[in-house]
Amino acid sequence: MKRELLAKVDAVRRPGSIVSSNTSGIPIAALAEGRSDDFRRHWLGTHFFNPPRYLHLLEVIPTAETSPVVVEAVTVFADRSLGKGVVEAKDSPNFIGNHIALEGVARILARLAAGAYTIEEIDEMTGPAIGRPKSATFRTLDLAGVDIVVHVIRNLQERLPNAASAGFVLPPFVEQMVARGLIGEKTGQGFYKRVKGAGGESEILVLDHTTLEYRPKQPVRLPSLESARTINDVGERVRTLSNGSDRVGQFLRETLAPTLAYTARVTPDIAYSPDDVDRVMRWGFGWELGPFELTDAIGISRVLEVAKDVARDLKEGVPAVWQPVINAGRDRLRDDNVQAAHDLQLLRDAKSRSHVVKKNAGASLVDIGDGVLAIEFHSKMNAIGSDTLQMLQAGVREAEQNFAALVVGNDAPHFSAGANLMLLLLEAQEENWDDIDLIIRQFQQSTMGLRYSKVPVIVAPAGLALGGGCEVCLHGDRVQAAGETYMGLVEVGVGLIPAGAGTKEMVARAAEQMAPGSTDFLPTIQRAFELIGFAKTSASGPDAQRLGYLRPVDAISMNRDRLMADAKARALQRVREGYQPPPPRTAIPAGGSSVAAALKLGVHLAWRAGRISDHDALIGRKLATIMAGGDVPHPTTVSEQRLLDLEREAFLSLVAERKTQERIQHTLKTGKPLRN
Repeated sequence: MKRELLAKVDAVRRPGSIVSSNTSGIPIAALAEGRSDDFRRHWLGTHFFNPPRYLHLLEVIPTAETSPVVVEAVTVFADRSLGKGVVEAKDSPNFIGNHIALEGVARILARLAAGAYTIEEIDEMTGPAIGRPKSATFRTLDLAGVDIVVHVIRNLQERLPNAASAGFVLPPFVEQMVARGLIGEKTGQGFYKRVKGAGGESEILVLDHTTLEYRPKQPVRLPSLESARTINDVGERVRTLSNGSDRVGQFLRETLAPTLAYTARVTPDIAYSPDDVDRVMRWGFGWELGPFELTDAIGISRVLEVAKDVARDLKEGVPAVWQPVINAGRDRLRDDNVQAAHDLQLLRDAKSRSHVVKKNAGASLVDIGDGVLAIEFHSKMNAIGSDTLQMLQAGVREAEQNFAALVVGNDAPHFSAGANLMLLLLEAQEENWDDIDLIIRQFQQSTMGLRYSKVPVIVAPAGLALGGGCEVCLHGDRVQAAGETYMGLVEVGVGLIPAGAGTKEMVARAAEQMAPGSTDFLPTIQRAFELIGFAKTSASGPDAQRLGYLRPVDAISMNRDRLMADAKARALQRVREGYQPPPPRTAIPAGGSSVAAALKLGVHLAWRAGRISDHDALIGRKLATIMAGGDVPHPTTVSEQRLLDLEREAFLSLVAERKTQERIQHTLKTGKPLRN
């Protein structure tokens, strides 16, 4: 059927146009048989991982006839425009990722069938404990679809040589699950099933693979996993667990070690390098360490020793990938784990070369070369506390004295989840109002310091950039945001308003967006008021531009791995353009009492309709006063300092409210906002 479709495509395509397929179950070269010469030169596989928006990996599979120019064009487009981590794979069954992953799954299913471990225990042992996603094994299978997994494993069994296919055998209960429709998320039942309890609460049931009936989820008691949580380094943690004498160690020796050995044996047939295999498993499956990185952590000799005892794969000898290493008397394939290009690991490379200029618990100043200094946050969730603020101010001073430009960013999943709420709550409960006032002033000084720095400041957010993290972004000369950036001023969710100069900045931007010659403040101020009042968060980088958190002059990097390099390039561009700090805003248009009244009327109507609580209404009224320029009787102009004072005063009054403290406490405890 695919060949018939491609014949129709070939008949109408323009010569030179590129055609590709996402399939991984049929040889890419076989699909193009019978097509024209020009078609075959412009034909390749592009295997995206699902869901494509969020999974970084793209396997590109050229055939022997594919033009290298085509491979390069697709690779660059996928990298720069789609934001993908591209790995070139050989045209082998199911390419690199699904081949390696499903081999490991087949081993795990065999151990489940043997009855030594429960589903809950296996998911505890194959999730974050060994650097894998929280979905671990069986939740992942439910998400992917058990029927799809069976199909892929059958395909591998049929198409691989006998020696390699021997391990791809499914226990009978898996076929029975498919026959009964227990195939995962799409049917609502797989290895797990969510049901409503007697009281209406949600309950998760677990499949008993021996009866295919569901039972209540059982607690997992594996002491070594609890002990290993204190080991931060993933490689060290996996080595410790796999060498353990308990059931966890036994399980990893029965499953992980043989999979690592199998990976080494088949790598020459499926990939162009061990580095590519590691990238595929990190980018496509969320592994913190790829198979060869894990082997280096455990030790090649130990993996070989264990795998020989439990796997057929090594009867023919040591895998060719490891043979030169063993001959050289080494136990690791690599001396270090830095495989990416230099421009993909600016911070990591700079820190490895001891280019850290200054550091405290919250952030570091790192020389990333070419006259550019970086401020890297590294607290938990990159929450902003006094130490982070100190380093922001120190970074501006250092950059102004010794560098040409400054970049604020990091390699973590999230730029910053906001201010340190725990510290704020403790200070409020102790009624240390002067200390809180000092912290707010320090925050405002830090963000304003970024705005008026003598050198260009480029802020590079990715993931969460909320509350205080968003306020830092608002004050850069330019923002270079990742495509997946979730930005918002969300302080009202904890009973507060933005006071790190965020409210001030949104008022100033609203004034700048007024039509030339217009004196109607309300439309643009209304949008900014709703943005803060409803705690609107962007769904992406481009959405942040639509909402107004990013300006037209700000830019998006689709590939998260290139974000810091792009930010650095932007900083140097601003230097070449002859950067000059912006003049202070001394006369920001403000609407006065008429704008305040209109905003407060909206708050009152929402309260009357029951859409907001009394405390929400209090916050809304205080926010309206600030955004109107304060208690002024008529339209006027105000300075930035006036707006900073207003937002700080409102913040201090709100943090003293019992309901605000209840909101903060609830958010810290549950991670969710409280409506009180």
